[in-house]
Amino acid sequence: MKNTAIIGIIVLGLFQSSCSEDFLNQTDPTKVGVDVFYKDESQLKQALSGVYSQVQALTNTAYIFGEFQTDNTTIDLNPSDRGGAGGWEAFEFSTVNSGNGEISNLWNAHYAALYNANLTLEKMAKTTVADAPKKEIEGQLKFLRAYLYFNLVQYFGDVVIVTSTLTVPDPAFDLVRSPQADVWAMVEKDLKEAIALLPAKYASDGDKGRATKGAALSLLGKTYLINKKYADAVTLLKEVTTLGYSLNASYADNFDPSSSKKNGKESVFEIQYQGDNDLGEWSNFQYIFAPRVSKGAVTGFSSGGNGGRNVPTNDIMAAYETGDLRKDISLKPSFTLDGKVYPVPFVSKYNYPHTIVNRTNTNWPILRYADVLLMLAESINEQAGPTGEALGYLNQIRKRAGLADLAGLDKTAFRTAVLKERRLELAFENQRWIDLKRTKTPAEWAAFMNAHGAMERAKPTVDRGNVPFNSTDYVYTESEYLLPIPAPQILINAKLTQNPGY
Repeated sequence: MKNTAIIGIIVLGLFQSSCSEDFLNQTDPTKVGVDVFYKDESQLKQALSGVYSQVQALTNTAYIFGEFQTDNTTIDLNPSDRGGAGGWEAFEFSTVNSGNGEISNLWNAHYAALYNANLTLEKMAKTTVADAPKKEIEGQLKFLRAYLYFNLVQYFGDVVIVTSTLTVPDPAFDLVRSPQADVWAMVEKDLKEAIALLPAKYASDGDKGRATKGAALSLLGKTYLINKKYADAVTLLKEVTTLGYSLNASYADNFDPSSSKKNGKESVFEIQYQGDNDLGEWSNFQYIFAPRVSKGAVTGFSSGGNGGRNVPTNDIMAAYETGDLRKDISLKPSFTLDGKVYPVPFVSKYNYPHTIVNRTNTNWPILRYADVLLMLAESINEQAGPTGEALGYLNQIRKRAGLADLAGLDKTAFRTAVLKERRLELAFENQRWIDLKRTKTPAEWAAFMNAHGAMERAKPTVDRGNVPFNSTDYVYTESEYLLPIPAPQILINAKLTQNPGY
């Protein structure tokens, strides 16, 4: 059984620091202890980079939760290997339970990152580092902490709030889940403080990609939108429009990892990756999303293992309007190998040339300026109806996609239009699940997903190789609006309650 990220890390840290026996107090010369670290700006930045690295690790599998649980993607199922059926596949087929290993990994990884963010904030407060760099580091840590809780509250609902480390282990076993309203309040507080601390732009190009004021404003604007605080969302998101962001002329430029386009003018915040080297910071989404039997037809390297995950569904492929320039950039309906066409779709927006197998250089977008404009259009419509200003923001996105302007919409039609635009503009960027949840009640969400599931069962996007559907596949209930609390957490701490239905 895995230790909890909350209790296990705390208890281990306390054990390491409190034993008095001489043989346990020896210093490992190859390691730096927490009591002699966090002393200067360089060390604080190293600790901050560690938290960014943990968020990067979370992003590696975020498509499982942000796309599989929606009508956007499915699986290129492997008939001869059912090893993933109880893990990541369960999120596609709606068979998740509290013992799912991906659930435990999700929970533990978030709280491990939170522990390090909290520890760095505590240690930083006691240093004599100059005020200016300290504020920037504090602002980034509070943005990252807010982002982690932004995810957790949507995944699990009520969650444990920890904003400090403990000096003794016993209180860790008394931790309970806080109501969602309290979690959202903490997210808002951290983001407001981050906004006050972060620069609009960093002086050094070496800091490009770090969280900025624009990132904190945008995430807070999204937080307000989710919580239907439309007037507040409009205020925050309009401020983002004054910070120098703009749409790239080409949609593809948002994902191009070349040095002239990476972290470009449309990028508000994205998870950084560096490929084509042995430094361990590469991405490999191109391989994870490539059809299983495509060999090198999609990735360019026949030796790379192809995952066949996150396959665009028939539904999303049919959702694009004729002439939408984004479709051919975002996905391909088939691949050709040895002169034969295989009708297996795949996500292509992260596919770019690279020099080392499995080590790509492509970042993952978390917040783009297009997202900001669409959130702004939606918030204005919900507050004041489909004004000319709201239509203007929406039509900026459509114009870049090569589509005609929309006009003459009432409030309901505009709401439908902007959500469809979000689906296609932000396709395969892990935004769909959030959008479906925040715009539907649990009952509406379950009905929507059951309808999608019925379509997939009747006509699967990808041939299943004679593997039949189980009776529970694509059968959604309202309880699945939230993920279950991992079973190991409740076994270790009985005060953690389980979500209904699990």
